[in-house]
Parts: sequence; C-alpha cells; structure tokens
Amino acid sequence: MPIHRRALLALAGAPVLFAPGLPRAQAGFPDRPIRLIVPFAPGGNSDTVARVMAPTLSEKLGQPVVVENRAGAAGNVAATAFARARPDGYAIFLGSNGPLTVNPVIQANLGYDPVRDFVPVGMFVRTPNVLAVHRSVPAETLAALIALSKSAPGSISTGSSGTGSTSHLAIESFNAATGAGLQHVPYGSGGAMAPDLIAGNIKAGMTEISTALPLHREGVVRILATGSAGRLAMIPEVPSFEEAGVPGFRAAAFVGIVAPTGTPAEVLAALAAAVAAAVADAGNRQRLEAMGSEMAAPAEATPAGFAAFLVREGAWTRAAADRAGLRPG
Repeated sequence: MPIHRRALLALAGAPVLFAPGLPRAQAGFPDRPIRLIVPFAPGGNSDTVARVMAPTLSEKLGQPVVVENRAGAAGNVAATAFARARPDGYAIFLGSNGPLTVNPVIQANLGYDPVRDFVPVGMFVRTPNVLAVHRSVPAETLAALIALSKSAPGSISTGSSGTGSTSHLAIESFNAATGAGLQHVPYGSGGAMAPDLIAGNIKAGMTEISTALPLHREGVVRILATGSAGRLAMIPEVPSFEEAGVPGFRAAAFVGIVAPTGTPAEVLAALAAAVAAAVADAGNRQRLEAMGSEMAAPAEATPAGFAAFLVREGAWTRAAADRAGLRPG
C-alpha cells in the first residue's frame, strides 16, 4: 500500500466517536471538547509532544483538547478505529512514522489506508535519531566508527526500537550510505534497548535523542552524530550525520495531526490554525527543543506542507525498507 500525497491518521476513542455519519458544516466549531488520540502508551515521545501542545490547541480553539492514549500494534489499533471516525473535527489523531509511513509499507492487510482515510492538518516536530556507542568502543568520531566496523564486519552490534522501526530503517540507510555494516539488533523500544547499551551488551544504538542524551551526559555512551539538519542547541559538541561525512542523511521521528477524510473545510481550517499557533508558541518551542525535538517549519505546520513532507518521508521509508529486505507480511 503506497504512501503518496496525503497521509493522515485517525482516531481511537470511545465507540460513540466512531459512529458513521456524513460531515456537517460547523459554523460554531468547536462547541465542545476535542479528543486528541495518541496511538501509543503514556510517557513516550508522541505522548509528550501531545501534552505539551494540547494547552495551546485548547486556547486557540476555545475548547478543551483532551489527550487520550489508545496503544496497540504499533499504532494500528488506534489508526484502524480512527479510519471510521465521524469527520466532524471532534476527534483528531496524532500521526507519526509508524501509523502513517512505516506500517503501510511493511505490514499487509491493515485496517486503514492513510492516503484514503486521513487528511493532513499540520506537523508539530521532528525528534532526531542519534547514533550512540558504549564508552568502551574505541571510536571518538563517526568516521572512526565506520572504519572500525569495516575492519571487523558485524562486530558493531547496534540496537534499534524494533524491526521496521524508524531507527532500524535509519541503520539500514546508514549502512547503505557508508558501507559500515553495523549489525542490527532489534528491541521493543528505545527504552528496552537502553539497559543493554548501558551494560555494553551491545556496542551501539540508533535511538531518539531523548533516550540517549541523559546517558551521553553521564558519560555512559558517546553520541557520535545526530539525524538532524544541523547541530542541536542542547548538544552542540556533536555534529549531524551530514556534517560528519554522510551527505543528505536525516533520521527522525515526526509527529503531527491528521483528521478523517471528509472533514469540512472550515473545520480543517480551524484545526490548522491551532496547529500553526502551537508550533509558533515560544514556550512550546523552548520545552520541546530542550528535549531534543526540532519544531516544524511554518510551512510544514500547514495541511499542504505536512502532506508534501509525508510524500518525501514515504519515499524514504520505502527505499529503506527495500534495503532491509522488509516486505509486507
């Protein structure tokens, strides 16, 4: 199931939210609370972003925006339910790599089609992946790690958040770009990988900066490169992959808002204005950048800009999945 043009997600909430029905013009939208469905458990990156942004969305929309976690099957449970949501704007979905760009590429028989069922509203942030090595690894730079790995193929065991995850695809893309031959070791999440990285049971990890940064600051691991466009303010001593010699390399988890296809134009406009306000808010920026996220550019915080981003991200995902030998199944 290819991902092109639009990709959005849907919601998982109380059954009443999923009652089928035709969209209605909402002259007074909104006139009651809005549910923001997060398709993962509390405490992760997506949940954190949702809870930072929800107060600004509420202020802009004039109604409470209530975060609701509906975890399961890498986001598929919530996305499948959201594909049946009433398209009236009172249930919106926090879309990210898994439900929008990864799952449709590597999983067959999904209960939803992100192109058909969802419409983009706007992107919030990217949270870069980083490549971190255990302190025992004798490589102080990315170039040194590449050379070390090439000298002993398969010797640099590198953890990810799981087979088909963004971090796994980043490892495969890095290997293809550099010939490094990092040995992939899948875990259930970045948090599940961290103990083995701390103990040195694996030599390296590709993970979100929010997982690796505290360990880097404690001297347990060394972050060698970030998947951001440039150096990050909270870790200025570490170069991006591109600066470290891997041209064009980016690796990040993205988070944004989607709505059900058929949502009235005036409702989408109101939601998009709220997303843009949340992205532009200085307090939100300070909090999220302190955790390692990069705010979306103003153009990306719009329906058209987020849609264009999803086209590019979908192409990268398909290419990386092909390199990893991942097929729908």
